[in-house]
Amino acid sequence: MKLVVVGGQARKVGKTSVIAGLIRGLNKLAWTAVKITHHDGDEGQDSPSAGELPGHVDFLLSEERDPKGNGDTSRYLVAGARRSLWMRTRGAGLARALPGLLEALRGDEHVIVESNGLLRFLEPDVFLMVIDESSRDVKASARQVLGRVDAFVSVRPGPEPRARTAMSVRMPEDRPVFLVAEGEWSNPDLCRFVSERVASAGSRQWAVGSGHWAIGNG
Repeated sequence: MKLVVVGGQARKVGKTSVIAGLIRGLNKLAWTAVKITHHDGDEGQDSPSAGELPGHVDFLLSEERDPKGNGDTSRYLVAGARRSLWMRTRGAGLARALPGLLEALRGDEHVIVESNGLLRFLEPDVFLMVIDESSRDVKASARQVLGRVDAFVSVRPGPEPRARTAMSVRMPEDRPVFLVAEGEWSNPDLCRFVSERVASAGSRQWAVGSGHWAIGNG
């Protein structure tokens, strides 16, 4: 299994759209797309269905089968994903949910996940962070994983980049930055970067948690 994780500087920065753009741009790969949303934290779900996590559970995994739905997981299917999953967690629920999620992904060849928090447990083959260089808003989960970013994806509203402001954190200067336009959400250079990283990843293991156990790529 090859794992791509797409995180974001802040909410509503375009993570779902960038994932959909990558799925379309790399449509020869059989993608399983996963959205992870964390309640009681700063990774709030952008869709109004976020409140559906029952109060008596810490996590809930569901599979989206309706490409005509209004949620982000339906957008993955419209873009061409073979499967689309939604993991909702609260508190420390993601740590307890992770074994079940990995079991649900068993046999899937290419997985792309929307999350910052997953980096606490897994080492992906590619980690992209979607940013808005005109905004100073950087959520805590993004600050914690900046040093692990393989490339930044900077969203622009039109032909020209957004006017830059001083971001409240310092981005690593040795990582590539791919500019994508709203409405397109990807480009050949970004797709090539992801494709090459995934192709060269081999069969390395995923380190989980503090290293007490690992899942080998299939």
